[in-house]
Amino acid sequence: MSICVYVLSVRFTSCIAFFNILNELNDYAGQREVVAEEMGHRVYGELMRYSHDLKTERKMHLQEGRKAQQYLDMCWKQMDNSKKKFERECREAEKAQQSYERLDNDTNATKADVEKAKQQLNLRTHMADENKNEYAAQLQNFNGEQHKHYYIVIPQIYKQLQEMDERRTIKLSECYRGFADSERKVIPIISKCLEGMILAAKSVDEHRDSQLVIDCFKSGFEPPGDFPFEDYSQNIYRTISDGTISTPKQEGMRIDSKTTVGKAKGKLWLFGKKPKGPALEDFSHLPPEQRRKKLQQRIDELNRELQKETDQKDALIKMKDVYEKNPQMGDPSSLQPKLAETMSNMDRLRMEIHKNEAWLSEVEGKVAARSDRRHSSDINHLVTQGRESPEGSYTDDANQEGRGPPQQHAHPNEFDDEFEDDDPLPAIGHCKAIYPFDGHNEGTLAMKEGEILYIIEEDKGDGWTRARRQNGEEGYVPTSYIDVTLEKNSKGS
Repeated sequence: MSICVYVLSVRFTSCIAFFNILNELNDYAGQREVVAEEMGHRVYGELMRYSHDLKTERKMHLQEGRKAQQYLDMCWKQMDNSKKKFERECREAEKAQQSYERLDNDTNATKADVEKAKQQLNLRTHMADENKNEYAAQLQNFNGEQHKHYYIVIPQIYKQLQEMDERRTIKLSECYRGFADSERKVIPIISKCLEGMILAAKSVDEHRDSQLVIDCFKSGFEPPGDFPFEDYSQNIYRTISDGTISTPKQEGMRIDSKTTVGKAKGKLWLFGKKPKGPALEDFSHLPPEQRRKKLQQRIDELNRELQKETDQKDALIKMKDVYEKNPQMGDPSSLQPKLAETMSNMDRLRMEIHKNEAWLSEVEGKVAARSDRRHSSDINHLVTQGRESPEGSYTDDANQEGRGPPQQHAHPNEFDDEFEDDDPLPAIGHCKAIYPFDGHNEGTLAMKEGEILYIIEEDKGDGWTRARRQNGEEGYVPTSYIDVTLEKNSKGS
């Protein structure tokens, strides 16, 4: 009976249409896989690589901006120092002039004192003039660098950032177009697949399917005939006349009718419960992927049970050792049956695990072989024969192996929107330690006498300068403990 039902299921027009639809869905899924691979290579992968390049370029532009700002701050610092020094020398010159005038007007002052005050005045005046010239030169230099910073350097950096963003926008539009092109290439093939599904749906013939069921399950026996009349009055009227209505009993017909009913009843299992076949131990009745998952799940459960039995065996052995050392706590021989049962369970579980692992290896070998065959086949085999695609023609083998999932492509780390990383500051000069410094406080940098350090940030007026060793260690050192040499001709690089 089960063979008959299987043959019927193959001959049903609805089943044939379902098989055809599955084949079309297989081709349809293949085209979606083509789109996914195209997106992974041309769109997603390209975007990830381009975003990494953009991040590097933007960090470079921001680094240039920071260097330009540090150089401008250094120029301002030098100009401000020369200004303060010029102001200090002017005050000293004024004091010398007042002292000279006081001594010159003092009648009690000697000529030597007046001459000495005059020489001091001339010296202070000369130093004030030199500081004035230096201040004027530093001011002129600072004004020039400031004009260059705000009208040339910074606008150029912003222009480069703007051009970079415009290139990013163009790249996005190209990726959008690439996605649309990937979809457009498979639209003709997908349309053919959908047309095939519609034709398969139209090929369903309900009258033919019903007739197949009738032809398969009909008994072939004629319906039982009418029961004859049985005359029980023959014992009363013993005379037999020609007009009697009695007829001989048709025992054979009655038996045949019962037999017919019995046989027909045996055919009516369709209205009862169809017996189910037992599930196979190795899950060979399941598809490969489901079978692999079931076997892996069973192996995990068996491993957990084996671990429990192992723990129980260890506990029993420890308890037996305790009983042997302390007989008053229990009899060690009483644990022997339980220990033997646990060992037997462990052996049974190991055998089960070994058997299931063998089945699992067999399934994984088949899946791997099928995956290799699939990846070695040409991509044009994703569609049926007679259809044209942008890549060419392809096969119509309905029994081709199922396609595996697309390979995962490695890609760089996810794009980080935070560009302001803690990159090391560029060196703007160097210094030499005049005195040793312990640097016990947090944020300070210990140094030895005569050690050479890089200057990455000047003293802001608080008496501390930020420095860095060659190994990258940074911290603050006392400005009065070091001899600073700044690189005036380079922009802090």
